[in-house]
Amino acid sequence: MAANSNPTVRRRRLGAELRRLRLASGLKSIEVAERLMVSQPKISHLENGRRAISPRDVRDLCALYGVADQQVIDSLMQMARESGQQGWWHAYGDIPQSVYVALETDAASLQTYESMAVPGLLQTPAYAHAVIGETFPLPTVEEAGTRLKVLLRRQHRIYDPHRPLRLGVVLDESALRRVVGSPDVMREQLEHLNALGAEPYVTVQVLPYAVGAHPGLSGQFSILQSGDSTAAKVVYLERFTSDLYLDKPSDVQLYSGMYDQLQAQALDPDSSRDFITDAIKSYIAVASRPQAVGGSGP
Repeated sequence: MAANSNPTVRRRRLGAELRRLRLASGLKSIEVAERLMVSQPKISHLENGRRAISPRDVRDLCALYGVADQQVIDSLMQMARESGQQGWWHAYGDIPQSVYVALETDAASLQTYESMAVPGLLQTPAYAHAVIGETFPLPTVEEAGTRLKVLLRRQHRIYDPHRPLRLGVVLDESALRRVVGSPDVMREQLEHLNALGAEPYVTVQVLPYAVGAHPGLSGQFSILQSGDSTAAKVVYLERFTSDLYLDKPSDVQLYSGMYDQLQAQALDPDSSRDFITDAIKSYIAVASRPQAVGGSGP
């Protein structure tokens, strides 16, 4: 599914809850449509998040489903009101991966495997600037600046004392060895990585080359879950022309199993910190060589 057609986070959650209530009532979607005198596709679109839903629709559906708990009804109606609100990222215009940003902003937990680069939430401004500058097609100066601002705004979630993001990262060794920007940029980035790994809700693990073949060879992926513990997880796969969002239980189970195996094969957090520290020393050594400073010598 392309990113542009993916429903908003709140609509997805609200639709899933309404579907659960309908199934619990024993009603089929066509029966609901007939009783409310609307089309069956409308009910389907409401449940899969492809259509906005009003608080009045929620109230009518809850009455039809026999929901007696007023707190549940009020909560669902509030979700309907919020589903029409725009997120902070809309202030930056049409940005890439806007659906993913919505998912990430709403998430309570995020598990990610990255093989090629340090994940965006953990990037320093200098490292991020170097990555954005190599995006194809090449962004304009204005576009690059906007993307950097959005990325740095996304990182606020790591330090949010009211809504801490439980972040687990498995990072392939290649992401530590690939020089992005310069040796100095890499040194700063890896020092930042170790600092974030010490945060209470952040876990960073390195998957060394010595592990050999592993489930992550197929590429980067992330698993997100919102603050609602009953909400289903979503798997995010970033692709060049379009992104994929997978929420089928079988897909989520597969990728969750892959992540568990990658965690088991990776170094534990303390050993990962030591591994990253050794990589930092190698960048310090490179930066101190005469050719790195003066541009001369072998």
